[in-house]
Amino acid sequence: MKIEKARHTGFCFGVRRAIDLAEKAAAERHGLDTLGAIVHNRQVLEHLARLGIRAVNDIDDIRGKAVVISSHGISPQRAEAIRSRQIDIIDTTCPFVHRAQLAARRLAKAGFFVAVYGEAEHPEVKGILGWAQDKGIATMDVQVVASLDPLPRRIGLLSQTTQTPEQFAEFAKKLIDVAFTQNSELHIIDTICHDIRARQAEAVKLARKVDLMLVVGGRSSANTNHLAQLCARLTETHLVETAAEIQPSWLEGKRHIGIVSGASTDETTVNEVVAKLEEMNQSGANLKR
Repeated sequence: MKIEKARHTGFCFGVRRAIDLAEKAAAERHGLDTLGAIVHNRQVLEHLARLGIRAVNDIDDIRGKAVVISSHGISPQRAEAIRSRQIDIIDTTCPFVHRAQLAARRLAKAGFFVAVYGEAEHPEVKGILGWAQDKGIATMDVQVVASLDPLPRRIGLLSQTTQTPEQFAEFAKKLIDVAFTQNSELHIIDTICHDIRARQAEAVKLARKVDLMLVVGGRSSANTNHLAQLCARLTETHLVETAAEIQPSWLEGKRHIGIVSGASTDETTVNEVVAKLEEMNQSGANLKR
């Protein structure tokens, strides 16, 4: 059995930066809160908890004089509410997310109604809309935009940074069809993260040539779920958070297994999955050759 790991696995730059900043802050302060999960990965959150870092969902729950803003970012309004309580902000917002935030602000200031292609309840998307001064909407259904009454004459389109380029492009095409009327204007900005784009391309390439794909990452992670969805279109795919979740029955008759990971997955977890597969292969556990 051949085991092939994608080139881009483990933490992306933004997640690595966020964790490094949080760890540094935790070493300098006794007890520290993060506003929301700093990343959507259970193993990472458990590691941070051991350092005295806990996640809170509301500003009222912040205990100390400082709080870590997650890699997903927050709205300027929420940041101001924190500062008004004399609480310091340790900002770990991913640079690619911040790029989308700035794009939303520019569009709103220029008079565009901002449409964000993404999950409306995701913290990143909520934050981006806040940067658009709440002059916008988040949706993955173009008809939601088309049904606005009145339909905005000037629309600026962005994407949640972890969405797939193909689906964003398809949404943009549909938006042109339904929202382009006389004297209308549509401004499209590609705000998908470069790392996410590379991981998705590698995952698709690998999935085309293997019998089985294992996507390693948190089930609450948007980018990990998108990887699993892309791979599942091409071959049998399973999303696992840890090596312990691998089922021997998945490996029956498999000759070539591919492994990819979400951007918030530690490389150690990925290597444990590889080691587990190698162990199961050597032991011949329920494998048919």
